[in-house]
Amino acid sequence: MECAGPTSVVFDPTLTDYNFGPTHPMSPVRVDLTMRLAEELGVLDGVKMVDAPMATDEQIATVHDQGLIDAVTRCGTEPGHESPEHGLGTDDDPVFKDMHIASAHVVGASLEAFRQVWSGESLHSVNIAGGLHHAMPGRASGFCIYNDVAIGIKQLLADGAERVAYVDIDVHHGDGVEAIFWDDPRVLTISLHETGQMLFPGTGFPGDTGGDAAEGTAVNVALPPGTSDAGWLRAFHAVVPPLLREFAPDVLVTQHGCDSHMDDPLAHMMLSVDGQRAAYLALHELAHEVADGKWVVTGGGGYSVIDVVPRAWAHLLAIASGNPIEPTVATPPAWRAYVEEVLGASAPHRMTDGRTPAFRDWSAGYDPDSWLDRAIHATRTAVFPLHGLDPLP
Repeated sequence: MECAGPTSVVFDPTLTDYNFGPTHPMSPVRVDLTMRLAEELGVLDGVKMVDAPMATDEQIATVHDQGLIDAVTRCGTEPGHESPEHGLGTDDDPVFKDMHIASAHVVGASLEAFRQVWSGESLHSVNIAGGLHHAMPGRASGFCIYNDVAIGIKQLLADGAERVAYVDIDVHHGDGVEAIFWDDPRVLTISLHETGQMLFPGTGFPGDTGGDAAEGTAVNVALPPGTSDAGWLRAFHAVVPPLLREFAPDVLVTQHGCDSHMDDPLAHMMLSVDGQRAAYLALHELAHEVADGKWVVTGGGGYSVIDVVPRAWAHLLAIASGNPIEPTVATPPAWRAYVEEVLGASAPHRMTDGRTPAFRDWSAGYDPDSWLDRAIHATRTAVFPLHGLDPLP
């Protein structure tokens, strides 16, 4: 697709201060490696680079309770202080120095990306360090202190957006964003994730469709473990495009956790970088089709920090910039040397896993003996009639 842009990327290196420590799965090195790979590949040439501002407490408080903000601030400034009732000091969310500052910086970066798009300064805008979708109003959860995505959507609504669509393709259910907008019919949240029967946070089932005043605006596709490119893309195309076309959002907001990859240590899906790239291309096309190109892009999960995250997100940045990278392109030698020098590890030599993502379209019919197809059918049956759509193929 031809994309006129302009595209902005909100980033500065201190966003990697969001750091739970050397043994935590969500290492900030994944963000550093992504940006270095994108730069070496020329992905950022012609993209507007924007410094990441700091969110104010007042902006964070549009979503989060003051008690959480106070607890995060105290935990980051008083050595040894923890607040388990706010989810702080757990295995998932250990406290670290200046935690509030680092978390507010991620929120500020996302708010700037939202502002760029809503103001028209950028058609697409990316905060690769964002996408902290598990944080709840009163507690941190699942590596997420503040919910930057929800705060950004709140700001869009305050600025006059009438309908916002949020699509979350992280392997984990986007529970925080869904919960925050559960009763708001102006926000459509769609999450494709490994079923909560098998994976944190244990939520996000087809029958979870939104509050009484917003029924049908929460959409959950709970996929079986082991789902690969073909099954994932089949589910995506069976659910996401029809709902986005019917909802007709003013802005499309997406979260791109790449922990659905076969090499990710924290989940059980079998996607390749090639399948993930296909999803990014589809979301870019949908942004142009349903939202006049207004697209806010965030990162998310992803814990294979050398082999997967940098390549997946470099593809995402390239697609957002309007200049996709061919999968067969080699990773730059200088980037591989940096990985070897800093981490003592070998980096992938190509931007592909060697897969050709293809899928059977839902319109061809479904197999009730297939767990995957039953999952897709359950979501369509629960949600499509609420939008005036036929759930059958």
